[in-house]
Amino acid sequence: MPAGSSLKLTVAIPTYNRADFLRQTLAGIAAQQFPRDHFEVLVIDNNSTDHTRAVVAEFAGAQPAPRYIQETRQGLDYARNRAISEARGEIIVFGDDDILVRPDWLAQMAAPLLADGPLRRIGAVGGEVIPVFPHGLPDWVKEWHAPLGFRSDAGPLPPRHCPMGANLAFPAWVFAELGPFHTALDRAAGNYFSGGDSEMVRRVRAAGYEVWFTPAAAVQHQMPASRTTFRYASRHAFDSARSRVIDRAGQPGAGTYLAGRLIANLAKAGAFALLALFNAIVLRRGAAKQALVRAWRSCGYVYQIPRSLCGRI
Repeated sequence: MPAGSSLKLTVAIPTYNRADFLRQTLAGIAAQQFPRDHFEVLVIDNNSTDHTRAVVAEFAGAQPAPRYIQETRQGLDYARNRAISEARGEIIVFGDDDILVRPDWLAQMAAPLLADGPLRRIGAVGGEVIPVFPHGLPDWVKEWHAPLGFRSDAGPLPPRHCPMGANLAFPAWVFAELGPFHTALDRAAGNYFSGGDSEMVRRVRAAGYEVWFTPAAAVQHQMPASRTTFRYASRHAFDSARSRVIDRAGQPGAGTYLAGRLIANLAKAGAFALLALFNAIVLRRGAAKQALVRAWRSCGYVYQIPRSLCGRI
């Protein structure tokens, strides 16, 4: 990179009450093999009540030192949007507060966008997200935690594939042109909504820009035991379905589509509930939990579709 060039990257880490995981993420960022004067690190604290601020202060001697920013409006996308407004980099790299990164992570994430430069063909780049389970992974939840593996080399993704927000980069001009993240679609304290990242990626594609995937920019996404429980899986399924409905409600033809989904998910909820009961009777506890989680996902659709059709969140 030529001397005197502008700041290239902003690394944005929204966080909420995961200070000890955040420490590991910041340690990985501090070890990046990327020119120190060409990136900045923002930690967006979304009302944490733990020792998040103290953890950020531990890295005051890093180069660059992370900048601590508090965003009081609760929700992941409020934190993301605050990062956008504070960022000074030409590229904004969003990472979760519980990812483990390799020393070449930033270089690999930035490479397609830096090469694209003024051509402005690429509107987003996602990296591989590999779930890791420090406390083990029960068999019944394995199928919901596979790595992305969209392609083996860096390149554009077809519309059916969407990279994950845990490891996702955008050129800053995308937000100036297309606007910020949709704040109704992602998680806040008390819910497990998801979808702000996929909605933004869809906007990027609708504007005619490519969405790339770079497997070499892989991160490990830590999944503690609390995320492999039936309680978490069922609530996540319910809330994810709700956020998909809210997202779809803003698109053309939503009424007919959602009405069909309502009928289908009424049937699915009953069928999966019966399947769960059968598996419980024959003592297949794992299969019973899987079926109940699927029933809860259908219940999320059934709950949210009438609300969205009536114009209520």
